[in-house]
Amino acid sequence: MTPDRLGALLGSPPTPVGSWADAARYTSPALLRAEAEVEGLRAVDGITCVEIQPNGLLLLTVTLPGEHVVELEELPHLASCTWPEGPQTWDNPGFVVKYAYARAVGVARWAARLDIPMTGFRPELLDGPEDRAVLRTLAELPSRRVSRDPRWAAFAEHLAGAYHDAHERAPATPVGDEPPGELHTARLWLARAVRIVLAAVSAEVPPDRM
Repeated sequence: MTPDRLGALLGSPPTPVGSWADAARYTSPALLRAEAEVEGLRAVDGITCVEIQPNGLLLLTVTLPGEHVVELEELPHLASCTWPEGPQTWDNPGFVVKYAYARAVGVARWAARLDIPMTGFRPELLDGPEDRAVLRTLAELPSRRVSRDPRWAAFAEHLAGAYHDAHERAPATPVGDEPPGELHTARLWLARAVRIVLAAVSAEVPPDRM
């Protein structure tokens, strides 16, 4: 279940909540007029739980949160965020964002050399904490696009930080003598999504190499 599909059901994009380490959850201010509407949502394939919270917001738990990375197409230019050129240290958010973009592009280059296919995507494999952290941040995209204050720079920095953790702890390409597998394919799609989003919110497309 993707945030775009949820948005179509609810009338507006939902907002991801929590860390997603144990479950992928969204909140929505959608007002359901009857219990039958709640039951209707619970019957939708890909939604495992629907709760009405004390504040009136819906809390929805979904399966396969990784599905939205394959549905993400090349985006129009969403923002023109700029960051300092230097220094090239982790204290500089500009370096963090640009290096994350370069890493995501580099993953695709290495995958091509290693013949890792893009076919056979299995979203359920993106269930580790690092992969989930990237998915959770990417899931903010639809609600930010309709927000009056999307705070694109902060979003890009958060996404970049999550992707660096994933790149280092949950690599998209085989390590050592490890053979390529379906998990690597799934992480290639994750890297592709990161590349698309970071390019869409930057004033200039970041460099492919750093």
